[in-house]
Amino acid sequence: MFSYRHAFHAGNHADVLKHITLIATLRHLMQKDAGLTMVDTHAGAGLYRLDGDYTETGDEARDGVVKLMGALRAADRPAAQAVAPAIDDYLDLIASYNPSGALRVYPGSPFVMHQLLRAESRDRLKLFELHPTDSRTLTANIAQLEAGRQIVVAREDGFEGLKPLLPPPPSATGSKRALVLIDPSYEIKSDYSKVSACIQDAIKRFPTGTYLVWYPVIPRPEAHDLPRRLRTLSNQAQRPWLQATLAIGQDPTHGPDDRPGLTASGMFVINPPHTLKGVLQAALPQLLTHLGRGRGKSQALESGG
Repeated sequence: MFSYRHAFHAGNHADVLKHITLIATLRHLMQKDAGLTMVDTHAGAGLYRLDGDYTETGDEARDGVVKLMGALRAADRPAAQAVAPAIDDYLDLIASYNPSGALRVYPGSPFVMHQLLRAESRDRLKLFELHPTDSRTLTANIAQLEAGRQIVVAREDGFEGLKPLLPPPPSATGSKRALVLIDPSYEIKSDYSKVSACIQDAIKRFPTGTYLVWYPVIPRPEAHDLPRRLRTLSNQAQRPWLQATLAIGQDPTHGPDDRPGLTASGMFVINPPHTLKGVLQAALPQLLTHLGRGRGKSQALESGG
């Protein structure tokens, strides 16, 4: 049950897609002064060393943030090469955790959200992590921020922990606003059905919340069915949705007997900001250009509702 550690995958292409989508969504939501409740149901350890034992085991950041940063922030990059604003915003945030210029630290979703947290609006961040080691590390990492009651960490099942948080408490202006990120490991098959059940329950409790679901694109029936199920739930609830996928393709250096690893993933957003589609339309082709590596590479963006 506790075999999955996000540290093995920190900064990979899936994190790039997830965090670009998350940052772009939060930027829009935070244009309003009213406070925002943010929830991460599977928070991980929060911060990761890209030169640590875990990340070097899989070296997945090499085909993700390291490759993207190298292509778009290199000193010899042509000045005329325009970068999609959402990618620039993402790389700026990553660079802020690496002031020396060397890419050694990768902020997970909790620290991405903390970076955008507004004290004056009284935004709140609730983090769930069930893995005992990661939960302790997350608690220690968050404690260093001295954020007080703005950030709460719970060693608890995020699927269940989310329920009493919806609908969120009203902000100072009386409005209720929430963003929920759901990104389990999916190493356990039941996670797929739990995500569907969680979204179904969340939409009933708080129909106007913004819900972001990350999922792997792998040859497993449950994985194939999940985005289709999320589309159905969104349509039944008459809520708009957006689905973005990025496949970087097969590693051409791998032989036929090598394990391919994760080559594609997606983000499904319910009640997306109206600006998000245009933002991702600009970003996804550039991500494919710089992260695509072989047979099967592609990107896609769909919306409905």
